[in-house]
Amino acid sequence: MSVRKLAHLQVPFQKLRLTRMAHALRPHRVMTRDLNQNEIWEVLRQGKVGHLACVDGGEPYVVPINYLVHENCIYSHSLPGRKIAAMRAHPRACLQVSNVQDDFHWRSAIAFGSFEEITGADERMVILRRLLDRFPGLTPVESQLAQDGATPPVIAFRLRIDRISGVAEG
Repeated sequence: MSVRKLAHLQVPFQKLRLTRMAHALRPHRVMTRDLNQNEIWEVLRQGKVGHLACVDGGEPYVVPINYLVHENCIYSHSLPGRKIAAMRAHPRACLQVSNVQDDFHWRSAIAFGSFEEITGADERMVILRRLLDRFPGLTPVESQLAQDGATPPVIAFRLRIDRISGVAEG
């Protein structure tokens, strides 16, 4: 075929390409919805890593933590440091957990509550054992603490949950 005969095909091809590009760049319609209480607890219970938010020196401070949910409380552990000092000073905190399938299919839950250190040896042992069962990759020092319920350096703590919220898309 001559170049002249092909020239008439070039214009429809360019229009098709521009139409596809415009469609791809068009904003997607956001379809979010509030999660009900059962869905929120499901997101919280299924998650293993959440983002703990607290206040440190008047500023938000957010860190990822491993956790477990038991009887409307979030349990975790930590070495002494910034987050423990912040929650001792200001006990209100929250944990945000996401379950993300892709950019347009996800669920997010937030549990709000008050920080409480677990200081009793028996309760510490039970909580650290549950954490070890859920996260078998804990370090040997933490594994030993789970066996004997020893006193700190590892701090076991809970957020006593008083409010939850959640949203989903897709």
